[in-house]
Amino acid sequence: MTNGALTDEALLALPKAELHLHIEGTLEPELAFELAARNGIELPYASVDELAAQYDFDDLQSFLDLYYATMAVLRTRDDFAELTRRYLRRAHAQGVRHAELFFDPQAHTARGVAFNDVVDGIGDALDEAERELGMTGALILCFLRDQPVASAEEALTAGLARRDRIVAVGLDSAEVGYPPSLFEAVYARARASGLHAVAHAGEEGPPAYVYEALDLLGAERIDHGIRSIEDPELVARLAREGIPLTVCPLSNVRLQATPDLRDHPLLRLDDAGVRVTVNSDDPAYFGGYAGQNFAAVRDALGLTEDQARRFARTSIEASFASRERKDALLAEVEGWQP
Repeated sequence: MTNGALTDEALLALPKAELHLHIEGTLEPELAFELAARNGIELPYASVDELAAQYDFDDLQSFLDLYYATMAVLRTRDDFAELTRRYLRRAHAQGVRHAELFFDPQAHTARGVAFNDVVDGIGDALDEAERELGMTGALILCFLRDQPVASAEEALTAGLARRDRIVAVGLDSAEVGYPPSLFEAVYARARASGLHAVAHAGEEGPPAYVYEALDLLGAERIDHGIRSIEDPELVARLAREGIPLTVCPLSNVRLQATPDLRDHPLLRLDDAGVRVTVNSDDPAYFGGYAGQNFAAVRDALGLTEDQARRFARTSIEASFASRERKDALLAEVEGWQP
């Protein structure tokens, strides 16, 4: 243990919600090979170890190239169920009690996978986790910002028919050069239909993208948002309006958004009154699930019991869970004994 602070066991046991998790980013090398064999797909790697060695990249684009290449093994409803099942079990072991999962339908339908097979497969695993683990969750349909807006409109149309599973829309993939403003009309339709709105902004993109996500997209949460620290007026606004940031420390380091975790703005944002949460993003690729991100923050920045408990409470309050579910989870946080 570092800093004489919280143990790994305590941080793993801390009840929490995960609000920034791409389900496709939980595809571990072992499962990729299992699904490739099941579906008769030949991966361009000779072994699990060779594929695992590829999970070493130095920027967002090199990560995305591998991310979309390995995604090819996901073909059926059962594939998405198994992917989600394995994530939920790992997450539960690290204290996650509610998970709102991003998924990228455009990346799947473009490969001939049926939209409902994606949604139903993930949903099957969520139902199983609720029965067996007491976890709850929902889906956030993410638009790929580097794809045509018309494609996002098609994805939204499909998503609106699945309000039984989908609670919000999001915006992800390569950020630079694709400002949130491109998707203003898509978001307006989603919000008018009753969906919540979140958006990736301020990871590689500038603080201006965070303003756009708030003002043009109506984002209720900002995913990443760490470059907000560069704009004191924006930081003050985030704190004043209570806008949560879903921060992913290990992801930020692996993608060089913050090359050294000791320089990460997480605690500075917290000190400024911004509501921050700790999440894993694409944990198969970035080396840690939710509890491990808490431990990494502890080791690099120091983490007090009060801070850890506050981040967990914020994750629950910032979720789209029912008030009853939030209250039950908040009670678990209060009962946490580090």
